[in-house]
Amino acid sequence: MPYHKNKQQAFQAAQQGHKQALDANAQANLVQGQSSYGQELKHVKEEVNEAYAQIENALEVASDSQHKQLTQFQQDLKGLVDSVNNEQ
Repeated sequence: MPYHKNKQQAFQAAQQGHKQALDANAQANLVQGQSSYGQELKHVKEEVNEAYAQIENALEVASDSQHKQLTQFQQDLKGLVDSVNNEQ
């Protein structure tokens, strides 16, 4: 049972990291063109890097259904990074 608990905790951490990265990006988009935009982009980068690490950890113990969702999280983050890079 502890294995299942760790699997679930790892997935939830990755899920939360994904959400925080998307939220940080949404906040950066709100202040685009303002003086705080650079700081917000830095925050987005930090959140994305942390989310990637959490996803990688979760993938090591993920069930098949979790694996599919985690892979989608990675694709979402890649799209977010590509979008930010194209704006600069």
